[in-house]
Amino acid sequence: MPADREKAFQKAGIATYHGPARFVSPERLSVDGQVLEARHFVVDSGAKPRHLGIPGEEHLLTSTAFLELDQLPRRIAFLGAGYISFEFAHVSRRAGAQATIIGRGKPLLHFEQDLVARLVHHTRSLGIELRLDTEVTGLEQRGGGYRVRLDAQGRSETIDADLVIHGGGRVPNTEGLDLRAADIAAEPDGGVRVNEFLQSVTNPRVYAAGDAAAAPGSLQLTPVAGYEGAIVASNLLKGNARRPDYRGIPSVVFTVPPLAGVGLTEAQAQAQQLDVRVKSEDTSTWYTNRRVAETCAMFKVIVDSKADRVVGAHLLGPHADEVINLFALAIRSGVPATDLKHLLYAYPTSGSDVPYMM
Repeated sequence: MPADREKAFQKAGIATYHGPARFVSPERLSVDGQVLEARHFVVDSGAKPRHLGIPGEEHLLTSTAFLELDQLPRRIAFLGAGYISFEFAHVSRRAGAQATIIGRGKPLLHFEQDLVARLVHHTRSLGIELRLDTEVTGLEQRGGGYRVRLDAQGRSETIDADLVIHGGGRVPNTEGLDLRAADIAAEPDGGVRVNEFLQSVTNPRVYAAGDAAAAPGSLQLTPVAGYEGAIVASNLLKGNARRPDYRGIPSVVFTVPPLAGVGLTEAQAQAQQLDVRVKSEDTSTWYTNRRVAETCAMFKVIVDSKADRVVGAHLLGPHADEVINLFALAIRSGVPATDLKHLLYAYPTSGSDVPYMM
């Protein structure tokens, strides 16, 4: 905890305790041996890197440790084909390092796959090596670096790297809390099972928020954790009245250019048997992309034809991370697609491209 934050807590009359915590009963928590009793507890312990169960896993560097590096080595391998690996690989490559992403399945699985395919092609064009459909079977030290053992669809291969980064997903950081001792039901990955008020379904003393909560429809994103924290605080102080609304939460992969999405993918809309119209186009020739010489750009927007509402929007290109918020607002607030199309936008801006996407 930052020192200034802890000082502010103490000034507000909030006591802070340091050390490992675990429940010893439904109403008691032990912090480094000191037992605390409370009317309510909030589990908001965040997430940690997923255990991969491979030999040599202890040599992996976490994403947090990567951000604390003073300098980048020449060769970096990223395990996992999710947003952490893609973002850091783009940073590493542009800083002059050789970057390799190793993924056992489809990359960026929760994003619109047509745009993902385009980003994958662009990523490779930058000189980043993508090894997809490849399983990491082990890791060992070799001199000053590491050798990564791979299973590439039945073929045994190896690659050498100076650093190997864990980008294989994150899980709720609840393993050491001994949730069973407090009768707190959890999902197999450790997330606290909660009701519509973010309250434990088995121990009403306990609430959960952020990555530690297994709330249906929630996303592991910083703004979502803050949003859920505010809801839990309100329900603790005023009684259970507020429920989270997860409609229209945008998510972004901060590559260069960024990939952004909100709402349903085309496949999800089809699975729900919605009557939709889909518009998708390469936008590399549009002025907003030509002026910055960006050749990797496209969009896909999905509109419910009967309701005239945007149900999904997916953007790839400069300022996609900003423009996606317009679509998030439309989905969350129920703005008609027709209104979004005919709104007068400042020009020339990336937002002024929205009418041509509808």
